[in-house]
Amino acid sequence: MEQKDYLLREIEKLGIVIRAIQQKIFGGSGPPAITPERQEAEAREMLLNEINFDLDRLMQMDQAESEKYVNGFKGFSIENIEALAAFISKIGFSKQSEPSRTYLEKALQLFEICNIKSKTFSLERENHISALSSALAKPD
Repeated sequence: MEQKDYLLREIEKLGIVIRAIQQKIFGGSGPPAITPERQEAEAREMLLNEINFDLDRLMQMDQAESEKYVNGFKGFSIENIEALAAFISKIGFSKQSEPSRTYLEKALQLFEICNIKSKTFSLERENHISALSSALAKPD
């Protein structure tokens, strides 16, 4: 019972950190006060400092390696993987250069990992996948 409580706390903690980073970087209705490059750097730093998650390392992995890396963290539930994928896709959509494609591809990989792991259908997840697939299908 104690082990289950610990895992639930870790899952909740990880979700809170990802949502807090997302809110800090993309929150608010007006234009961001900092540049997209600075937003990305802050997000990388926060993920590394708060949960020891190396976004640079994740970005270089294929889908199988990404799944193994994400599963290596206590607390990475399907919901948290979806939050991370949505966060990465926001970075990708905010960039106007070639690296944005890499972010969109990684976000798509993470959403596909969620589809594989989840036993339930998510319309929101499918909408994200559709938007990412459409963006990636467009010629550069």
